[in-house]
Amino acid sequence: MNRISPVDGGGALPAGAWMVLSALAFSLMVVGVKQVGDRLPLAEVVLARALVSLALSYAMVRRIGVDPWGQLRGLLVVRGLVGSAALFCVYAAVVHLPLAAATVLQYLYPTFTALLAWLLLGERLGRRVLAAMGLGWLGVLLVARPTASAPLPALWVLVAVAGALLTAVAYVSVRRLAESEHPAVIILYFPLVAVPLSLPAVLLDPVLPTPTELLWLVAVGVFTQLGQVGLTRALTQLPAARATAISYVQVGFAALWGWWIFGEPIDLPTAGGAGLILVATLICLGKPPGVAGAVPSAREPPVR
Repeated sequence: MNRISPVDGGGALPAGAWMVLSALAFSLMVVGVKQVGDRLPLAEVVLARALVSLALSYAMVRRIGVDPWGQLRGLLVVRGLVGSAALFCVYAAVVHLPLAAATVLQYLYPTFTALLAWLLLGERLGRRVLAAMGLGWLGVLLVARPTASAPLPALWVLVAVAGALLTAVAYVSVRRLAESEHPAVIILYFPLVAVPLSLPAVLLDPVLPTPTELLWLVAVGVFTQLGQVGLTRALTQLPAARATAISYVQVGFAALWGWWIFGEPIDLPTAGGAGLILVATLICLGKPPGVAGAVPSAREPPVR
């Protein structure tokens, strides 16, 4: 009998589809950050996101009935610290760089993830994953081409690259934690750490959000939670390199939102890059030869 994930509330989506939904949610989260980041302090955006995610995560853990503190508490805290640091870097890059450029630089992380998963977890880099990563990265470069003629601020480029590296470390830690921790607990620790980290900075420089900004802040938290659920669900079933290669599709989503919301044109190179990213995603969604299905997550009890 198939076991049903408590994180998805009983859904039967394949792991690859969870990663695509995660990318969609995170792309919408970035739109929200871009909408409010020019006026609100970065720490306030992070805190609002963390508070919404903390409330939703705690409610999910209570509904499932698992121990919210987990077993590998030290590693869970480290995952929260690294993830929070990555979040500050990514949000800063989104605010100070063009949306397409910030998204492209963030998508250095699948390469970092694949290398770290190989070094730390012993995950083999199969030809399918390598091919998908290559096509996805080529698509990322094509999407980024419109910004290539304008120099970007070196400081914020470095911040974006640091965010990509920290994101990779966080993703690999999720893969390691999946061996013993419930996915809902992994999700809970992220905002549990992010709230006390961001609160002091907010208290030092509080800015009252407008009603519209408040709605965007709530949306950032909700879309982040949806993205975390999809991400954790995928990473508990797929090797880290394959899962993150699928997430290249977020660059295509970013191009769409940039055109629709921020008036950024979609030219031929952008469309071609989106097509390559789609091909890379389809390659990753296919089952490798000789594999019957995704590896189930460790200790995934049925819904209560």
